[in-house]
Amino acid sequence: MFTFQSLGARSVKITALIVFVWLLIAVFYNYTNVSFFTTTPLQNTYKGTYENVKLKSIESIRLGAQYFVDYPLKDEPKEIFGELGQRTQLLRTWIEELESHEPNEKKETAGLIGKLIESQFPWLNSKNGISPPLANIYDRLGISYNTASAKPYAAAAGIVIPTGEKTLRFACHLIASLTQVHKTSLPIQVVYAGDNDLSAQGRRKIQQAANGVNIEMLDVLTVFSDKSLKLAEGGWAIKPFAALASHYEKVILLDADAVFFQDPERLLQQDRFNETGALLFHDRLLWKNGFPDRQDWWHDQIKHPSPETDKSLVWTERYSEEGDSGLVVVDKSRLDVLLGLIHIGWQNSDRVRNEVTYKITYGDKESWWIGFEATGSKYSFSPHYGGIVGWMKDKPNDKKKDVRVCSFVIAHVDQDEKLLWYNGGLLKNKAVNQTEFEVPTHWMIDQTWHKGGSKKDMSCMAGKIVNELSSVEKGILKRAIDAAKDVDEKLDLIPT
Repeated sequence: MFTFQSLGARSVKITALIVFVWLLIAVFYNYTNVSFFTTTPLQNTYKGTYENVKLKSIESIRLGAQYFVDYPLKDEPKEIFGELGQRTQLLRTWIEELESHEPNEKKETAGLIGKLIESQFPWLNSKNGISPPLANIYDRLGISYNTASAKPYAAAAGIVIPTGEKTLRFACHLIASLTQVHKTSLPIQVVYAGDNDLSAQGRRKIQQAANGVNIEMLDVLTVFSDKSLKLAEGGWAIKPFAALASHYEKVILLDADAVFFQDPERLLQQDRFNETGALLFHDRLLWKNGFPDRQDWWHDQIKHPSPETDKSLVWTERYSEEGDSGLVVVDKSRLDVLLGLIHIGWQNSDRVRNEVTYKITYGDKESWWIGFEATGSKYSFSPHYGGIVGWMKDKPNDKKKDVRVCSFVIAHVDQDEKLLWYNGGLLKNKAVNQTEFEVPTHWMIDQTWHKGGSKKDMSCMAGKIVNELSSVEKGILKRAIDAAKDVDEKLDLIPT
């Protein structure tokens, strides 16, 4: 009986080689475009089929876009967070598909998609022309445009600080720390909403606080149409628009009262950011089952939660607050992140924030993860929920008794579990005493929060694992406080 074992090893190798050579010849004759071979019927059929598929793909996109134009979303913001997100996700797949087509093939359909985006997000245009995010999309679609506001990215990455007169003092503290203590090499851009938001005098003070480092100033009202935004009166609402308007491709967006233990450039080295293009930080774990209507609404709008949301304790165990938006890092070169940011901008537009976003949640803080989640954009949270940097209130002399660390700030660590930043400013309690600074001594993370009863009362984290700030960390904060006191005096920043 014949078996493969009956063939010699040499015969098997020769047979395999002959089969392989014939396969190569067959493939070469059927698919080659070399001029000395005649085009085969199979090749013509393949080419024709491919072209038909391309045209049908474009036609399907055109029909879908026309449907969105003909049947716009309901004029009920609270009901359309999720649906707008899914439509935006579909827009992304269309844009990505059209990027691979020739200009003459996609011109009509690309133009229709452009009009659809402008109608859904009318603030993307301004009197100076289309904005940078819309220009980015138009470039992908091959649509020409004239604009004075959509400049090429000035740098691959930079720090963006939205501020106005109300937060000017803390912005000066932050900029003094970044330029004098951390000596960051990243460019810094301050974004504001017109002269009434941040005066020319305020802008001069920011430049002075930078101690010779040039700070770029950007009036966001020159970039976006403010008719439906009203950013000068929106407080936190300016933040996503600052990120979108910035001339940096990768944006480290900071609240004015952010405080750093490390150079913010460290954020760009975090694996989670480089994997997804968007890095967010968790708030404190508080008030389990405290806001059932909020939770029900989230679950109603997010029909298909991502793995990032599926592992959230706020989502699965119904804690009340998910995001600390005092620091957000985004890479706008990624289309999904860019479109997620546009959804976040919509959530912070005038009507939507006043009717929904800021009523159901506190300010802009939850709009970030919701925007990325709703649009199917990749994003990641730092794995820990918010910790604390402050002062130890109990002596750790009893292993059975929890130790408390108390303050008014929320702290965060990097991927190596080292303190990275906290929000709340350098003052011990900015809501009560405008002149008292004090270097914290201890920190905690992944323990139990006990919220203070009012803004005058410290919040505490209690647990058995407490860490003392290192001498280096204390030294950084002391130098930052010294820089803050210096600009307070020189620039007359302390309120009277």
